[in-house]
Amino acid sequence: MTWIGWAQIALVLACVIAAAIPLGRYIAAVAAGRVAWLAPLEHALYQAAGIDPARGMGWKAYVLAMLAANAGGFVLLYALLRLQGALPLNPQGFGGLSPWLAFNTAVSFVTNTNWQAYSGEAAMSHLSQMAGLTVQNFLSAATGIALALAVCRAFAAGGVKNLGNFWADFLRITLYVLLPLSIVVGLVFVAMGMPQTLVGAAGATTLEGGTQTIALGPVAFQVAIKHLGTNGGGFFGVNALHPFEGPSALATALQIWAQQVIPFALALTFGHIVGDVRQGRALLGVMLGYILIAMALVYAAEAGGNPLHLAAGVDPAQGNMEGKDLRFGMALAALFTASTTGASCGAVNAMLDSFTPLGGLVPMVLIQLGEVLPGGVGSGLYGMLVFVLLAVFVAGLMVGRTPEYLGKKVQAREVKLAMLAVLVLPASILGFTAVSLVLPSAVSSIQDAGPHGLSEMLYAFTSATGNNGSAFGGLTADTPWLNTTLGIAMLLGRFAYVVPVMAIAGSLAAKPKLGASTGTFPTHGPLFAGLLAGVILILGGLQFMPALALGPLAEHFVLLAGKTF
Repeated sequence: MTWIGWAQIALVLACVIAAAIPLGRYIAAVAAGRVAWLAPLEHALYQAAGIDPARGMGWKAYVLAMLAANAGGFVLLYALLRLQGALPLNPQGFGGLSPWLAFNTAVSFVTNTNWQAYSGEAAMSHLSQMAGLTVQNFLSAATGIALALAVCRAFAAGGVKNLGNFWADFLRITLYVLLPLSIVVGLVFVAMGMPQTLVGAAGATTLEGGTQTIALGPVAFQVAIKHLGTNGGGFFGVNALHPFEGPSALATALQIWAQQVIPFALALTFGHIVGDVRQGRALLGVMLGYILIAMALVYAAEAGGNPLHLAAGVDPAQGNMEGKDLRFGMALAALFTASTTGASCGAVNAMLDSFTPLGGLVPMVLIQLGEVLPGGVGSGLYGMLVFVLLAVFVAGLMVGRTPEYLGKKVQAREVKLAMLAVLVLPASILGFTAVSLVLPSAVSSIQDAGPHGLSEMLYAFTSATGNNGSAFGGLTADTPWLNTTLGIAMLLGRFAYVVPVMAIAGSLAAKPKLGASTGTFPTHGPLFAGLLAGVILILGGLQFMPALALGPLAEHFVLLAGKTF
């Protein structure tokens, strides 16, 4: 750990916050329909689709529209992946994906997970990368933000039944937020050296005189939206470790910025929509605090080095550099890791499977806490608001008062629905992991023996259910069992979670908005922020402690004892 590393971290996060402040205000204006610089195109698309943007939707209609959009996206992407071999823009001549892998991949990109049981440069045509995966990166991100805006509106007014129009929110977010940002960031990536071409590959002569085929393709703009939309799926199998996806430390810093800026901005958007920016700042403070702590823990664990390496005489100052890129260094690897797992992105610039046990524990826990720190675009905000409701409920129990949040009474129905949403993650993660660890066909996919093997399987279902997409690379995931169960876990983590959240939004929107009184618990200060942080840790994290004790924690202690498997 060096002061230069800390300076890099501070500079990147300062740039994130500086951009998130105006972006949060801008997204609130987009949500209110006050941004219209593409109005002719927007209205033409409404007319072509037969959509009336002024027609409001209740929570059920909003959810059904969202499910219909995502079901259509799944069908089209699945068909594209299966028929890839017969379609154009396939200079590499790749065949179609197997039914299991096509199902897993289509579900993965529709749910904003971008789990990849394949290597992109060895399996995906340019058409699949552009018309399939990149397009879905936009649509899944727009879905998450649209849902978050609907939940924000539920807190902003009282006695209303409509949460907005899903199709209007969906289109406006794509046109006015995701597309412009992606174009700008994509062009910057091209200027930094990322390829953006329809050429399939380039030939090179090695120093030994041999020949090498180097995969190329439309990389830069997919990388832009994969980070801005917290999607995470890489054009290449090793993701941002590939020199074409991570050409420099500056490009890596920009990728971290892109992962964080919209989720942090949406916390401030919430404050603007409800008419109290302090509420958004409180949420932002909790998110940022957790990211700083997680990053520091990863940085310390990796800088401390591997005990086995140290015992063999490796210089302690080198830290644990296995699986990391020397161009980026330890600091950017730690910040990238905390950022990508906290933000539900899933991109990696270091191989998590090579981290020390405690270094690998931190990103796993960040996902298990609910992917709300700051979480995926949109999903992080509405997930955080679920914990907010539980926090005010706990506060109400302590003082014997009916809990309120922003003038809305939080009653039994909302608390039950919030707990139903929170329990989706442990039920899916622990349930699927337990079954997989006793099935010989699933156990055979594990690369490593001992506690690390358990961690590989636990991380896979943690990442899938949390819609993150990163992985401990030792797991062979392209099998019928894992492709299917991981796909189901992704669906549960996205849609089984959001339905109770939207039911909460519908319930709260219909309630009258009460004024603050002398007995109202303030929810914009450090006291509430601390309570919220504690509720996230207790309700989101302690459920996984037994499994973590058998995996990364056990591995840490056996490593200290010098034992290997």
